[in-house]
Amino acid sequence: MTSIPSLDISRFDSDRESFMQEFGTAYQQWGFAGITGHDIDLVQIKSAMHLAADFFTLDTAVKEHYIGEAGYERGYIPFGTEKAKDSQHYDLKEFFHIGREHDDADHLGLNIWPREVPGFRVGFERLFADLDRLAHRLLEVFALYLDQPQDYFDARVKQGEAILRILHYPPIADSAAPHVRAAAHEDINLLTLLVGSEQAGLEVLSRSDEWVPITLIEGTIVCNVGDMLQRLSNGRLPSTTHRVVNPAGAAAQQSRYSMPFFMHPSPEVSLAVLPECISAARPEQYPAISAGEFLQQRLEEIGLVKKP
Repeated sequence: MTSIPSLDISRFDSDRESFMQEFGTAYQQWGFAGITGHDIDLVQIKSAMHLAADFFTLDTAVKEHYIGEAGYERGYIPFGTEKAKDSQHYDLKEFFHIGREHDDADHLGLNIWPREVPGFRVGFERLFADLDRLAHRLLEVFALYLDQPQDYFDARVKQGEAILRILHYPPIADSAAPHVRAAAHEDINLLTLLVGSEQAGLEVLSRSDEWVPITLIEGTIVCNVGDMLQRLSNGRLPSTTHRVVNPAGAAAQQSRYSMPFFMHPSPEVSLAVLPECISAARPEQYPAISAGEFLQQRLEEIGLVKKP
């Protein structure tokens, strides 16, 4: 196989046994899969892409008005802020964060909504809700794969941070710019859903250490495993290294937009390895740590929060 597989999530209910076999093979081999049959309207996705473009074309001073007071948990994050762990260069991107709001969770911030882009709040609140539902549905599949009850993750993510990151990679005018727009990294969270997977540039590192481009049909949403799920599963579900490279030729002069949705557990949830994932052949690989502690460590490493 020379590219990540595609999985039709609608088969989970109608053809579960066969679907689960394909699901396990895909994620053991890649840690990534393209998800189809998800019922998120392609027109809605394209509309969100247009809203993203409308925001990022605003003047820098206007965008910076929407930087969150509490840091980078919500709102606008300027170009040159984030870099991959151990990278020498900042990623060539700017982005905007929209998160979960919950009356009973003080650790969740309030969203910030730009006034200059009509329909921004309505469009992205709808997309956030749809991606949240899809993430919950996929977590049910992951739970069964790990020999847990189907609703295992429901309570554990109820007050967890979920972030929709609206990403803009500006055109590359400097021929001396780094070769990548986003350096090689693994995601921190349980799982990531990526909208915009049909755009060129995203690559995953295969088990044979080859960079494989992700090219999927329009409307496919990529789902990949994050470090937290890798820890819980004791490596049965790998968090795969990936990057975004600069396209060749004229494509480098164009903006690239994508929208990853990051699903986290509640901060107090333990990331101790599940007992069902420990065996003589696969001894325990990861020490116990809470989701909140692990997230804090990783955000410090990539520059999105300052060390206390």
